[in-house]
Amino acid sequence: MPDLSLRQRALNCLARREYTRDELYRKLLPYTEESDSLEDLLADFKARGWLSEQRFVEQVVHARSGRYGSRYIAHELREKGVAEELIAQALPQLKDNDLETARTIWAKKFGKLPEDAKERAKQMRFLQSRGFGLDVIGKLLYGSDR
Repeated sequence: MPDLSLRQRALNCLARREYTRDELYRKLLPYTEESDSLEDLLADFKARGWLSEQRFVEQVVHARSGRYGSRYIAHELREKGVAEELIAQALPQLKDNDLETARTIWAKKFGKLPEDAKERAKQMRFLQSRGFGLDVIGKLLYGSDR
């Protein structure tokens, strides 16, 4: 395979999916000898609109919202280096759908309310691992705001 230029590698990556600036920087760093050229390239891509954290956030939210809660998605976005302002913009919409999403996931996995404390703890741990807060889990399992 011919040696690809740094610009071509970056374009190939972005052709497959959206990346945050930090992700793309880490991915391309092994292929560069001067970090300045990589910084310039990423700045150019951002100026052209080819590299957009807003689109990345929209993509992640769309892909994960049916399977995970708002806490999980927010954590994933932070791990990828997304700015807190963009996460804060996406959170209200996610939190509005948390109960509905949790109910769908719970029904698919369990389908019935727990009969004892052991089963309740198991269901709660599962929902917490999927990024739902105790307030949402309480409404789902207890039918109240506990």
